[in-house]
Amino acid sequence: MAREMQKNTMFIEQNTGDYENGDPQKNSDDDGREKRTGTWVTASAHIITAVIGSGVLSLAWAIAQLGWVVGPAVLIAFSFITYFTSTLLADCYRAPDPVHGKRNYTYMDVVRAYLGGRKVQLCGLAQYANLLGVTIGYTITASISMVAVKRSNCFHKHGHHVKCQTSNNPFMIIFACIQIFLSQIPNFHKLSWLSILAAVMSFTYASIGLGLSIAKAASGGEHVRTSLTGVQVGVDVSGSEKVWRTFQAIGDIAFAYAYSTVLIEIQA
Repeated sequence: MAREMQKNTMFIEQNTGDYENGDPQKNSDDDGREKRTGTWVTASAHIITAVIGSGVLSLAWAIAQLGWVVGPAVLIAFSFITYFTSTLLADCYRAPDPVHGKRNYTYMDVVRAYLGGRKVQLCGLAQYANLLGVTIGYTITASISMVAVKRSNCFHKHGHHVKCQTSNNPFMIIFACIQIFLSQIPNFHKLSWLSILAAVMSFTYASIGLGLSIAKAASGGEHVRTSLTGVQVGVDVSGSEKVWRTFQAIGDIAFAYAYSTVLIEIQA
């Protein structure tokens, strides 16, 4: 009778010695992969690093172009869009059940699980185009920043009467080579200390930008102002420049919120 019950039951008795010697199931998650060691601290560091990117440095200029009415309104609008899309993606991490379903490890896995068909290719094209654009944007931003530092040192050394012309190309090549080298590191996602360091750096240069804005406003002057409608047509810019700067400011704000495409990877 005992043998028949043992054959029919799904329960398998485990020896306590298996846990002492290292049970393989203890070191793996429900999907059979290596047990995840991420915490809310490391996940927050990843998200902070992705959110507080170089895009935040252009927010002061964007608000100056849009004004105190449209500027904050666009900020709030994009924040709700990011919150909504992030909530959807977080719920789609497991399918079909958001709690006990099969894990989706990438954004494309989510699209494949919930949409499928031709939509997988279309969403994949959109995602990789977005990532490519962000990569190009960061490469250009990094080179411009390094050139600005070099020109500043040149002005301090030789005076402001010197042109101090510097090409961006060598710095773009150096930055790109560093990125290619770092992308070859295996298990790069496990370097939690790197994300924490990047999060600290994100807060640092965001604080520097805020401090410089406060210092500029406190110094006074005729050019230190932001009206309710932003820069004025006929006074600061022409009509076509106002339209162009408005769309550019909206694009800068949207770029500052672009992190939801990597949320699934962070959650995994």
